[in-house]
Amino acid sequence: MLMKPAFIPEWKGLMKMKKIHGGDIYTNHVKTDFSVNVNPLGIPEAVEAALYEAVENCSKYPDIFSEKLKRAVSGMLAVPKEYLLFGNGASELFMAIIHGIRPEKTVIPVPSFYGYEYAARATDGEIIYYETKEENDFCLQDDFLSVLKEDVDLLFLANPNNPTGSLMTGEALINVLEYCKNKGIYVVLDECFIEFCDKECSILQEIDIFPNLILVRAFTKIFAIPGVRLGYLVCSDSLLLERIDRQLPEWNLSVFAQAAGYQCAMQTAFVEKTVAYIESERQFLETGLKQAGYKVFPGKANFLLIYCGQPLYDRLLEKGILIRNCENFRGLSKGFYRIAVKSRKENEALLSAIGELK
Repeated sequence: MLMKPAFIPEWKGLMKMKKIHGGDIYTNHVKTDFSVNVNPLGIPEAVEAALYEAVENCSKYPDIFSEKLKRAVSGMLAVPKEYLLFGNGASELFMAIIHGIRPEKTVIPVPSFYGYEYAARATDGEIIYYETKEENDFCLQDDFLSVLKEDVDLLFLANPNNPTGSLMTGEALINVLEYCKNKGIYVVLDECFIEFCDKECSILQEIDIFPNLILVRAFTKIFAIPGVRLGYLVCSDSLLLERIDRQLPEWNLSVFAQAAGYQCAMQTAFVEKTVAYIESERQFLETGLKQAGYKVFPGKANFLLIYCGQPLYDRLLEKGILIRNCENFRGLSKGFYRIAVKSRKENEALLSAIGELK
């Protein structure tokens, strides 16, 4: 018996999503912010020093071609520098991709980062939402490919996904990319959290095989610099890169972003240290949350998606602890929360505060 694909067509006015993200520390009294997923080890010393030194260059225009940064990231990734484009955060790149391709139909699995929908709505194209299920830990199922029909132009995917933390295998990703390549579908693969996972989890090494692949990353999370705003994309299709590049403003990278990014590209040991630290702290936090009676979904990133029947957001905020209320994500509802993996001291404080709620 054929099962009906789990996708939802967009209806105008069905659900007006608010532009809400984590990190709302400006309207709340917050001591510890678990709502944003940045590296708990903080900014690398060399990157912080580069930001201070960049003050001296504020009287100059930044390099419009970002050549020094481009060479450094090219070396870090072992890809030609011609494959790279940089943006004021990944969000600027998502918008440039949409305007460069102007897809008539875009597929977005949900729940996922709202930024994909926000960018896709910038043109008049249709959005199709593929709804993953809680009983499958919000992972893609075999019927997903049936949604990717000939009239689909663009697919957004995230690996690992946000807010679920689920990680697709390389084999599964290659199957999707092959299918989309044959159908003429561009794939925007968000790898903004991939550095928190093992190196083999990335699909970067396949970039030459799939000219339809636009891989997007950011320095924001792994190097704890969300305020700097620096992202990049990798693509082997020169004509597609040119179309996207034309949608980016001149001088979109400040002297601070370029200086910080150059040093970030040198931080191999820092990234390796982070991966081990996050793995240990995620396991510690997951165990504590399960002992508190909460449902914890399996994830491989630097955050965990949980479900509980308590008004956890409000009760923790009373204690000065901010977590991400996920009820405004498509595909989620009241009771879902995302909690960042932080330092052992902060994780212990969170679990202690949760224990006091009973």
